[in-house]
Amino acid sequence: MALMILPPRVSAQGAKPTREQVLRHLDKMRETQPGMWNIAPSEGEYLSNLVQKLKAQRVLEIGTSNGYSAIWLALGLPETGQLITLEINRRRYSLAQNNFEATGIDGLIDSRLADALEEVPKLEGPFDLVFLDADKQDYGKYLEMVLPKVSSGGVIAAHNVTDMASQLQDFLETIRTHPELRTEIVVVGPSGLSISYKKGPSNP
Repeated sequence: MALMILPPRVSAQGAKPTREQVLRHLDKMRETQPGMWNIAPSEGEYLSNLVQKLKAQRVLEIGTSNGYSAIWLALGLPETGQLITLEINRRRYSLAQNNFEATGIDGLIDSRLADALEEVPKLEGPFDLVFLDADKQDYGKYLEMVLPKVSSGGVIAAHNVTDMASQLQDFLETIRTHPELRTEIVVVGPSGLSISYKKGPSNP
């Protein structure tokens, strides 16, 4: 049975929070919300910088957890940007909403309680960056669904590609050999990130 899709959350905060305020809350999340299988701070910094480098306006995340990586991604967005993030677990989804509100950047985040395998086909592209950090056995399915929705020059990033490589062999082989992708493995933290750029006329 499909999960209920909740509407986007709009921030009730007034002034935009400073980067330092957001980073302090991220530190607090690591201290008080263990066991969430989050990215490392160095990986979050890398992804936030990648969002800025791409001048991304629309980002999709599959696997919100408690919102730690989503906040890092949103930090890289301009005020006109949007992050759509999907989470299937209601407890983690609720925890993420609290974290988004606490940072004051929830106005940039469209957070949905949904099964990504059902929700992603309904989403309209293009996305400038897609971040995969959910069930590893489904990475291949996510890739197949999101690739047509990624803009030329955009990126599909995936987490845990070194520390869980044994579970991702088929996915890793696909992104290394896919004719539409140019992939590099980035190790800026303990888990490894794959960064796959979608080729196009201006970036073969």
